[in-house]
Amino acid sequence: MPIKWVLHWQPNAGTSVNSQILNEVSQCVESINGVKEGRWKATLTFYKPMLRDQSLAGEFPRDFLGISVPEQPNKYYFVIRAQRIVMEADSSIQNIMEKLQSYKMRVALNFEGFQYQLGDFQLRVGKVVPTHSENLRGIVMEVEYLPISSIEKSRQIMEEFLEIWKEALSKRSLPGQFMHMEPNFTEYGLPEPYTSQHTAVQYANCYGSTNCICSKWAGSEKLGRSH
Repeated sequence: MPIKWVLHWQPNAGTSVNSQILNEVSQCVESINGVKEGRWKATLTFYKPMLRDQSLAGEFPRDFLGISVPEQPNKYYFVIRAQRIVMEADSSIQNIMEKLQSYKMRVALNFEGFQYQLGDFQLRVGKVVPTHSENLRGIVMEVEYLPISSIEKSRQIMEEFLEIWKEALSKRSLPGQFMHMEPNFTEYGLPEPYTSQHTAVQYANCYGSTNCICSKWAGSEKLGRSH
């Protein structure tokens, strides 16, 4: 499948993300001739183990994430970052987990917005919101280069595109910027070419890490009870 980079919006110090920034970003895509193609949605779920014996807590991963992506609607991806494990399963695994009650959803984040075509590139820009909420918690952008599935061969092209994109966005003087944090895919046993497992790892890296604003929700029992 085509190479993809997942980027997150990093607000400047003392500022926060808001819907106006999201609107400006979307308008910027259209200003550089991006053609709107429709809506898209991805979901990241933080799970916690349902332990009958608390003495076994150390044997179960605390950093257990589930991810669904629009290009693979019949698949579901699990990422355990501490052990650098990524797994692909049939989407029905979510129903099986619910019946087994081995893991319970603590909180889920939806990534949803619009998809744009820009030459050989496909851009997805969306908001980050907790499930069953409209409370904006972030902005995400996927940049996909359709002709190439090689991470290394596409790197220079992706970097050049992002420079053009950042220059266009800078004219709007927004209080922040998009950041790309590429994981070490080899640590997860992911070779070339690019796959949806690479995408899952990128979402886990951006939105499941301790230096991300979303991580505090994963540790919030209050949020977990609200779902």
